[in-house]
Amino acid sequence: MDEVFKALADPSRRALLDSLNARNGQTLRELCAGLDMARQSVSKHLAVLEEAGLVATVRRGREKLHYLNAAPVQEIAHRWISRYDRARVEALADLKLALEETPMDAPTFVYTTYIRTTPQKLWQALTEPAFTRRYWATEFTTDWSVGSPMTWDNHGVLISDPEQVVLEAEPYSRLSYTWHAITPELAKRFGWDEEMLARLSGEARSKVTFTIEEAAAQVVKLTVVHDGFEPGSSLAEMVSHGWPNVVASLKSLLETGEPLPEDA
Repeated sequence: MDEVFKALADPSRRALLDSLNARNGQTLRELCAGLDMARQSVSKHLAVLEEAGLVATVRRGREKLHYLNAAPVQEIAHRWISRYDRARVEALADLKLALEETPMDAPTFVYTTYIRTTPQKLWQALTEPAFTRRYWATEFTTDWSVGSPMTWDNHGVLISDPEQVVLEAEPYSRLSYTWHAITPELAKRFGWDEEMLARLSGEARSKVTFTIEEAAAQVVKLTVVHDGFEPGSSLAEMVSHGWPNVVASLKSLLETGEPLPEDA
């Protein structure tokens, strides 16, 4: 956390985060164009922000896209803010949401965190029902082969669809699959009205990708990328709020043996 506070102490780095908060997924060239800083300075500041975990990057062909990452801020909140009652920290909610939201003009969600575990245990936590039901209330029925169908048990609602398939499965390093179908049963479970159901079920299929990298002895870097959304996607907005909670609960389960409480 020292690195996070040091990174945030510099006004130029805060300006870069503000730029990404306004429009996520920018290239180095785009960030330089929007700020009165030399390219070399921007590169150095981005390196500090990335080292602190405040910025995550994703390769798209020859370009490197930069995303504001909410994980360090959320960990600060769990460490200190949770000790105070919710009413006293209501004023901080807007900051937390701003760091978690993905602007709808480029709806790609990117989230990076570090977990004290091994790649093997993290892979188990992402694929085995004994783990997923504890931190996500979700289970998958599949053989995890590329192209295989997936049946979701999402909060007690079974979801089967021909387009729910495994896209990539490299044990201990990379996992990707298409997102689940939006069904009337799921809408009933979460209390969505007919308008919301129609809007969500009419969206194009999105996908989620987990990248697992060893960062140090018994420390693993997990990057979650959820993309494939249409501009203005309602689902993109929903997952940008949901993923930080899911990943934080996954991290807690692997590091302490218990997921976060549902109301955490």
